[in-house]
Amino acid sequence: MSAAGTTPSNANGPLVPAPIFALPTLSFSVSQVATVCETLEESGDIERLARFLWSLPVAHPNIQELNQSEAVLRARAIVAFHSGHYRELYAILERHKFTKDSHGKLQAMWLEAHYQEAEKLRGRPLGPVDKYRVRKKFPLPRTIWDGEQKTHCFKERTRSLLREWYLQDPYPNPGKKRELAAATGLTPTQVGNWFKNRRQRDRAAAAKNRCVINLILFFPERLF
Repeated sequence: MSAAGTTPSNANGPLVPAPIFALPTLSFSVSQVATVCETLEESGDIERLARFLWSLPVAHPNIQELNQSEAVLRARAIVAFHSGHYRELYAILERHKFTKDSHGKLQAMWLEAHYQEAEKLRGRPLGPVDKYRVRKKFPLPRTIWDGEQKTHCFKERTRSLLREWYLQDPYPNPGKKRELAAATGLTPTQVGNWFKNRRQRDRAAAAKNRCVINLILFFPERLF
């Protein structure tokens, strides 16, 4: 009897380790691969998604169809983004036409990747003007853009959803940030930054209002 995790050796050869488990990717159809990619993407488990993509056989019987599957391409783009492989991300997004349902998430990754590269190059965080210049220099490819105009980088329907959530909870926890990111196609970091900036604007507005009220109450003569 062989030990667990090994296969019996032949008379002259050494013991050869056997895999603890085998991923049944060889028998997966393209639609099954796409379903697994979508499920892992929705779960937010990027590490497992990366492992699954890595396990796919290079000689898949339907490799051409697999390489054209939007779910698989989107999964590869997500893994490339979170791994910091931005050249690979850009290549995937520029070479394949995606449907409108994928645009929001892919646009967010395209922009965030360029922002991060620019920040690393400049050695400092980007301000609004810096980000505007990055967007002008690296416009969204038409493969992930339907021509809809944006306001301050985010589409208006995305901004509306962010505002609705903000009114309910200005301090979302990490779980809510991930949920809102999935709903808007943004990254959790972008969601967190939007909430942070909105809170800062509200505090500034509140401080200004307090100054006006104090001026009216204690120095009414200065208003005339």
